[in-house]
Amino acid sequence: MACGVLFLYVPLSIPPSSSSSSSSSSSFTEGSITMLSQATSRYLGWSRIPMPKSREVRTMGTKLVWHHGCRCWITAATEKPTTIASGAEFNDNDCTDCSDSVFHVQTLREFPIKKLYGEVVLVRFDSGLLLNSKDLDCVPLNRALSTIKYLHNAGAKVVLLSSWFQSNASVLLSEEAFAADHLSWLLKVKVVTANGASAITQLKMKESGKSDILLLDNMTNFKEEVANSVDFAKSLSSGISLFVNDSFSLSHRILASTVGVTRFCYASIAGFHFEAELVQLMKISETKRRPYIAIIGGSNFQRKAKAMHHLASICDGLIFIGKLAFQMMHCFGLRIPAHLVEYDAVEETLELIKLTKVRNIPIYFQKDFLCVNVGKPKLQEIFTYDEISAGWAPIDLGPASFKETSDILSVCKKVLLIGSISSGFLKEDTAGTAQLSLLLERLRTNGCDVILVGNAARKAFVDKPSFSNQHSIIRNASVVWEFLRGTKLPGVAALDKAYPYDINWDATFADPTKPLLVDIGSGNGLFIFKMATKYTDFNFLGLEINKKLVRRCLDNLLPSEINNRYFLSTNATSTFSSIVSSYPGDLVIVTIQCPDPDFNRVNHRWSMVQRSLVEMIVDLLITNGKFQVFLESDIEAVAMRMKDLFIMHGKGKLLVHGHGKGWMEENPFGIQTDWEQRVVERGDPMYRIMLRKVP
Repeated sequence: MACGVLFLYVPLSIPPSSSSSSSSSSSFTEGSITMLSQATSRYLGWSRIPMPKSREVRTMGTKLVWHHGCRCWITAATEKPTTIASGAEFNDNDCTDCSDSVFHVQTLREFPIKKLYGEVVLVRFDSGLLLNSKDLDCVPLNRALSTIKYLHNAGAKVVLLSSWFQSNASVLLSEEAFAADHLSWLLKVKVVTANGASAITQLKMKESGKSDILLLDNMTNFKEEVANSVDFAKSLSSGISLFVNDSFSLSHRILASTVGVTRFCYASIAGFHFEAELVQLMKISETKRRPYIAIIGGSNFQRKAKAMHHLASICDGLIFIGKLAFQMMHCFGLRIPAHLVEYDAVEETLELIKLTKVRNIPIYFQKDFLCVNVGKPKLQEIFTYDEISAGWAPIDLGPASFKETSDILSVCKKVLLIGSISSGFLKEDTAGTAQLSLLLERLRTNGCDVILVGNAARKAFVDKPSFSNQHSIIRNASVVWEFLRGTKLPGVAALDKAYPYDINWDATFADPTKPLLVDIGSGNGLFIFKMATKYTDFNFLGLEINKKLVRRCLDNLLPSEINNRYFLSTNATSTFSSIVSSYPGDLVIVTIQCPDPDFNRVNHRWSMVQRSLVEMIVDLLITNGKFQVFLESDIEAVAMRMKDLFIMHGKGKLLVHGHGKGWMEENPFGIQTDWEQRVVERGDPMYRIMLRKVP
């Protein structure tokens, strides 16, 4: 029985500082594999590296940028944006990507509870939790149950929707009636099966707070679910006002019940479980706690290559276990049994090694393995990588590899374990798995952040008696791999967005207590600039979805001028409340002028004026102002639709200003947008209306 050693690959050519001598660079030759003492490996793994001569480098088509605060290489996608909101402060010691707002979504926790009363709410729940969980003390299960109970207790009329399979559910749960009984037992509330849209219609007519919870048909039975059929999604959301997605494990897929239905609901938000899982996902890219080591298991290197490049760009070291360890050893020139190598992924493996060399971070991989005799499963032996012969299959960490792994992780502040640690089929009672479970629990107790990803990790560690439920756990590894690859998760992208920054109003305006005018769809900012010059007793905020236009407007803000104007790049349809609600002064006027007609057709998914925006504006406007909501367009149908939506969803608090009920002939502010100027100059009509909020 041979004794194994964990190998450490030392990246070469440490980027030299402009002030450092050449003697500070690494003395190892390219491609070398060197066994180092524990102290030396720690030094090379986590010492700060000097400033490079070049600020950019490319690997596998990805541009890397030197981050001054972290003194490390990061992907170009995580670089600071050139223009940000005044209140959007970046920590120089953190190279986390804070600029991508796709993960800042509206949540049930932040949704006004009073708006839930009487609404028909569709909840997409995770059947893997609610129908298959055996542990009633499971934190994710209780979060999922809390979403449904919270909605029901708030007076909402709840409709449940999910999919479950014969393969992962009991025979009884394969029928909706039995699933409803099981949910009733969990929720302590009566859950009944629904017979399509007619049941939802009857539910709407019932008194809030006294209605049963409805369970729709099993989505597994419908091919339109996977196809994200528009008609099917429309039928699912018939009679539904609000959509709550609480099935994070499906956020990487495009389904009618997670993406399609959002087109037909006035608000789409994340449930308690979805929100918690999303927070855990974002923690993976946080780099505030170092050293940060990623333990990567499983197989299929080629498919995961881009994701592993991202991990190499943010972590301080990578540990490869299981089948991936053989792939790394092969690319380091070691002799590995052919059936354990992914030859179609050699190029991607070498690119990853190149990236670690650029960042000067170590790669570790196991060298000894616990193997099982294929013909005699009870016969197990420890072999080094070059001793594994035919008839033996590696299944777990060897003792020497585990010791080296323990030494490496002992100084870590953050550990990510993603993928199976088994090289073949996983034996839950193997010594390596049990020891690693105890090690990770000990690290967590000592203050280390431990993140476990995937069912393999959950089954191997979480189900053990010694393992705490306080670890960060993401059950579906596919979601994480897609996230690490840089893919926008459809289930997340379909939800309403929240503004990702806390705005520092004191830094944005000279006097943040002045009355505020918000121009939604501010375009090139001409209207805001002229209004701010004419009406100096007001503050003006332009909200525009086009980032280039906002950047141009911000570039035109002169420090010497009166500071009463500002611009933010955002989709105001979903972020209006999260932005304006924190403003210290009063919101007195909101203007929507000449929105793009192509994006304001009836039932258009990205229509600017929707029920959610109208309600947010009405809630935040002061009462009895002279000019409050100004709407105009050169397309009469667009102007009429905006007017009708504000009257319909204005909660009876909006009246047409003035005695006339027709369109206004003149712009009440005396200042026109550039588009309005063009329309007037060519002699075409403008359709204007002013609405006023009353008690």
